[in-house]
Amino acid sequence: MGRPMTGAVQDGAARPMTAVRAAGYSSSIARGSVFDPLGQAKGPAPPLETRNEDTPEEKIKILEKKVNDLIEESCLAHARGDLQLSLEKAKEAGRKERALVRQREQTGTADHINLDLTYSVLFNLANQYANNDMYTEALNTYQVIVKNKMFSNAGRLKVNMANIYFKQKNYTKAIKFYRMALDQISNAHNAMRIKIMQNIGVVFIHMGQYSDAITSFEYIMSESPNIKTGFNLILCYYAIGDRERMKKAFQKLICVPLGIDDDDKYIPPNDDPHANMVIEAIKNDKLHQMERERKALAEKYIMTSAKLIAPAIESSFAAGFDWCVDMVKGSQYVELANDLEINKAITYLRQRDFKQAVETLKMFEKKDSRVKSAAATNLSFLYFLEKDYDQADRYAELAMSADRYNPAALVNKGNTEFVKEDYEKAAEFYKEALHNDSSCTEALYNLGLTYKRLGRLEEALDCFLKLHAILRNSAQVMYQLANLYEMLEDPHQAIEWLMQLTSVTPTDAQVLAKLGDLYDNEGDKSQAFQYYYESYRYFPSNISVIEWLGAYYIDTQFCEKAIQYFERATLIQPTQVKWQLMVASCYRRSGNYQKALETYKDIHRKFPENVECLRFLVRLCTDMGLKEVQDYATKLKKVEKMKEIREQRVRSGRDSSARGRREGSAGSDSGQSNHGTSAKGERLSVKLKTLPGSNEPYEASTQQEIDASYVDPLGPQMQRPKTAARKRTEEDEFADEELGDDLLPE
Repeated sequence: MGRPMTGAVQDGAARPMTAVRAAGYSSSIARGSVFDPLGQAKGPAPPLETRNEDTPEEKIKILEKKVNDLIEESCLAHARGDLQLSLEKAKEAGRKERALVRQREQTGTADHINLDLTYSVLFNLANQYANNDMYTEALNTYQVIVKNKMFSNAGRLKVNMANIYFKQKNYTKAIKFYRMALDQISNAHNAMRIKIMQNIGVVFIHMGQYSDAITSFEYIMSESPNIKTGFNLILCYYAIGDRERMKKAFQKLICVPLGIDDDDKYIPPNDDPHANMVIEAIKNDKLHQMERERKALAEKYIMTSAKLIAPAIESSFAAGFDWCVDMVKGSQYVELANDLEINKAITYLRQRDFKQAVETLKMFEKKDSRVKSAAATNLSFLYFLEKDYDQADRYAELAMSADRYNPAALVNKGNTEFVKEDYEKAAEFYKEALHNDSSCTEALYNLGLTYKRLGRLEEALDCFLKLHAILRNSAQVMYQLANLYEMLEDPHQAIEWLMQLTSVTPTDAQVLAKLGDLYDNEGDKSQAFQYYYESYRYFPSNISVIEWLGAYYIDTQFCEKAIQYFERATLIQPTQVKWQLMVASCYRRSGNYQKALETYKDIHRKFPENVECLRFLVRLCTDMGLKEVQDYATKLKKVEKMKEIREQRVRSGRDSSARGRREGSAGSDSGQSNHGTSAKGERLSVKLKTLPGSNEPYEASTQQEIDASYVDPLGPQMQRPKTAARKRTEEDEFADEELGDDLLPE
């Protein structure tokens, strides 16, 4: 029949029409309509339905968020070091969490309690209790966690409980809980088990059970060796005195792998700029810093172990050091061999065997520059102590030539120039040492001393102020500052620094005496007396302090109290007659004439040619009507005649200029040879001649004359005696203070 025609009508029915336009689009816009394909003409979307916070579930969620926030705030406070605040936040989190649990129970949703949140709250609270040293509360909180079977892996917290028992020195319970924790940790967590075993070994060391500690450490060294455990194992073998096992443990220690990359990794290749940039970026990153710290710690443990066992593993410490050096040379720590040799020399120094120390250090003259510089620095220091300044200078030069940036070598070189009194050159070396190492306190201290010798007091003051900022509690620095302010005529600042010094060294008698001297110069006698008395209490043998205190009591008319000080001076200087004369004078001034007479007689027996003693004996015997007056008067004339004859003999053979120079010393020599008095004693005789004659009544003496009789024997220096503090600074400050830390190389 053929294909039916398109559009043909079949059986009277019309064919449906096909679309001639794209769906959704129209070529003609209907009247009143707007092009709005996104439907924006309908207006904004209706607002979201507000959450109903009054429902129990919403209240529980809000409370959970508050608990989490409090835990976080507690941890952050602990990280800042605010332990009290961290504990308060942890307690508040605990209260909120308990309120949350009660609310769950009231709403019938107890099955949905957040156990993780409860665990976090309790764990943080126990941790903060422990951080605040509230160990009982911490243990109770940990017990709540451990006993709750719903918390998985809570047994691990017994390690924390054992740590608390260890801090409380309850070692038996600490061992028990460490072992309980060890039983509850599977073998899959080997690192955790190793750490617990290490803790058990440390506790056994504290208990003195070295055999049990050795068992733990040996297990660790066989399973997972590490530096700290190897060091502890050596300590245990040393404690029980097992030489052979000490050697084996040392060999194991130097074979422990550190797990760090070789330093060659950080050397950049020259031909690859991209690789150079990468290496420059990682050269000082956190990982490399950690590697350096780990290596430094390993070297410290190895050096300490070698120094510990060297005297014990062989017949002599030198042979022990040699064995350790040989072992180290064959290990990955070969560079430590030279340091061990230097420690060997230092050990010789501690044993006062300077010859062997020098010979050991001289072996390094042909080694590499770093070791040569360290050895030469120590040799320079040794020769300086022996006052062989030429050799000290030679080795300081050698150390500088090997390593010009060695601050200790520059300090030693500056010291040799200092003793030659070439202060300008010494200052240059000290400044160069500070340029190389700004924290070199020896160089800064010595530079201040050098400026002080040069008279550049302001620059010296600046050096010591900088040093005080570094060494806050250095007594030497504080004293130098006080001394400089005194030289700059600022006594108030000097007193201020000495007061700070007494807070560091409260029993230093010379510092207290110096304070007394400064207050005395300022005219504050009461404060001066307080510090002089404290100085005498700590060091009752300082003549200048004794002299000042005796004069103070005489000035204040308490002669009886002055007697004990002059008697102390008599014990210290029994050949000095002036102290015994002062004792007798104090008895006489206090009215105890009988005791004064006995004292003068005792002085006459010891110093029969002392003119002043005979004069007072004549006066006292005359006033008291005693028969011995004639004998003492005869002796006095005889002694005076002998003294005149001696003086004439001294003057006879001298020309006028020589005689003028000799007269002063002749009087002093004569006083010492005849009656043991010094220059102050000579002033005594001059003053006492002005007293009333022996024929006048003793009580008739005027107040002024009596004052002259007891004040003048001490001379003008008695009123403000100088302490030995400044003298010590001038003579000994350099040798005592600046070289103490130069022995060990940088």
